[in-house]
Amino acid sequence: MSKNFADLLEKLSQVEKKKVSVAVAQDDEVLMAVKAAKERGIADSILVGDADKIAEIAAGLGMNLADYEVIDVKDPIEASLKAVSLVHDGKADMYMKGLIDTKDFLKSVLNKEVGLRTGKPLSHVCVYEMEGVDRLLFLTDVAFVPYPSLEDKANIIRNTVEICEACGVANPKVAPLAAVEVVNPKMPATVDAAELTAMNERGEIEGCIVDGPLSFDLATVPEAAKHKGATGRKIVGDADILLFPDIHAGNILYKALVHFAKVKNGNLITGTAAPVILTSRSDSFEVKVNSLALGALVADSLKKNNK
Repeated sequence: MSKNFADLLEKLSQVEKKKVSVAVAQDDEVLMAVKAAKERGIADSILVGDADKIAEIAAGLGMNLADYEVIDVKDPIEASLKAVSLVHDGKADMYMKGLIDTKDFLKSVLNKEVGLRTGKPLSHVCVYEMEGVDRLLFLTDVAFVPYPSLEDKANIIRNTVEICEACGVANPKVAPLAAVEVVNPKMPATVDAAELTAMNERGEIEGCIVDGPLSFDLATVPEAAKHKGATGRKIVGDADILLFPDIHAGNILYKALVHFAKVKNGNLITGTAAPVILTSRSDSFEVKVNSLALGALVADSLKKNNK
């Protein structure tokens, strides 16, 4: 069972090296990340974008472009369509956002001709390694689905379970979070959480253990479960997946952890035919490298499952 990013990198060293296609690659931190990914054996890259600008940035980074395939496409929209088509056609294993607006990047992901649509809803997962926590935590959805319905939440769980499995976390424990751990009809998040638990028990959500509603402390702190007399729950402070009731709760915790806690993290869009690496401009270089590592593991898992 993978407990940190070092475990993920060790797992990655045992699989075939993957290739990432980068849309509008003329971005300093993105090029730093793909350079590090190559040096660490995580992934090779195809850089699609303005070749002159890519060369200028690469020179400043001491990056030898002879080690990379560079495809010169000046227009950002055209570059994104070219980059995603490489993944669609099997010439690359995952797709990464460079210097392009998120809206335009996602349009390329959803393009009917060359995109990565599967018919499944898309969602976002953030994987955290935290000091003092003996396992990886999978936070979802913190960036993509604003106000998920019950059906959305079920699909978000299914998407995230696939990421857990790729990371070596089998039968993950899923905590649908709320402010309280009992059902209150006046608090819709608790009602949804109870129904998700019932769906799991009926076999409608498979490959995981769902227990909700749960407050954040009961989901993540074993001592809290003891103090509250909740040791009979399926989850007693040992949740793997934290499912948020809406994007506000998820995004606030995501940013609080990034800025105030000692963490390592990586992010992926899920529900696509291949891993999609969508990081923020404010995300650090290491977050981008970690996201590439996650993408490579998921790409390998998808390839094996398709076979």
